[in-house]
Amino acid sequence: MFFQVIDILGTIAFAISGALVAMNKRMDPFGVLIIAFVTAVGGGTLRDVMIGIEPVSWMRNMTFVYVIISSAFFAVLFRKRINYLRKSLFLFDTIGISLYTVVGIETGLVAGLHPLICIAMGTMTACFGGVLRDILCNEIPVIFRKEIYATACILGGITYFLLLQFFEDRNILFVIVGVVVITIRLIAVRYKISLPTLYKKDEGIL
Repeated sequence: MFFQVIDILGTIAFAISGALVAMNKRMDPFGVLIIAFVTAVGGGTLRDVMIGIEPVSWMRNMTFVYVIISSAFFAVLFRKRINYLRKSLFLFDTIGISLYTVVGIETGLVAGLHPLICIAMGTMTACFGGVLRDILCNEIPVIFRKEIYATACILGGITYFLLLQFFEDRNILFVIVGVVVITIRLIAVRYKISLPTLYKKDEGIL
């Protein structure tokens, strides 16, 4: 039950994140809904396809469809009340990746995958929806920039398996991993910590 709540909360966070980006690009209501939908289910769809789950999870549970539509409607309805668009986008995006990292890892474990693959599944679930969102909105995906994004998910996944043997109650572990991912991303943005670039400032393109 708690795991399903996490999945739904992640869906809400990513749907709002997608809707905010779409509205920032001045898309029409249909465009906002599509971007919200793709952002919310993109990562989970890729994960399910790779694991071999048919049909994918959101197609078997209409709750996710209703949640995405409601979240997009909420974002449109209260867009004027959501102050500081960039900060709001960052907040919902960060919450989304933290929750979906846990969802992806647990799905991988249920499928009997190796811990390293489970971490990859968690990172993919958390990041791929945002990648699709940014590509459709003509932006360079956050995961391909210097920002600490996928790295936070990977570190959260490592934390999950390091602490797994110490917690009989998985719910507590879910919360800890989510907090770890959020904290790493917040600290990275607050103190401008990023991955090193491969290019010098004045280096030309080969």
